[in-house]
Amino acid sequence: MNIALDSGPVGLLTTSIVSKDSIECERWMEEMSAGGHLIFLPEIVVYEIRRELLRINSKKGLLRLQTLNQNALFLAVNSPAMDKAAEFWSDARKRGKPTASEKALDIDAILAAQAWQLAQAGDPVVIATMNEKHLAQFVPAEHWKKIRP
Repeated sequence: MNIALDSGPVGLLTTSIVSKDSIECERWMEEMSAGGHLIFLPEIVVYEIRRELLRINSKKGLLRLQTLNQNALFLAVNSPAMDKAAEFWSDARKRGKPTASEKALDIDAILAAQAWQLAQAGDPVVIATMNEKHLAQFVPAEHWKKIRP
């Protein structure tokens, strides 16, 4: 199984504040990797986490993000993904289920499009998130704690 990480788990993996959830998320990542699952770090999530780590001047968090980026498979934003994100955004609005304000970039639509594009290669993809409601309307998404090896 391919697992694309959302910002919730990545935030736990890059925080400098040790908590029960951050420790559990690190163990979960290790289990997923050891179980042969491919872990993808979408570029849009890197952007979302990096901007916050820069804002709070978290050098430790930035270092952890860099390490995560080296250990996961990087999933770059590209034109086909952005085209699909625009479709997802438009469809969600038409159905009355937007995932962000009308003027927002809507990172959820972009992340979903990146996962959708990865799934087009033929392997199943699930987004590991803490926000299944927004993402699952586009692609498979589960709370990271529910995804087991």
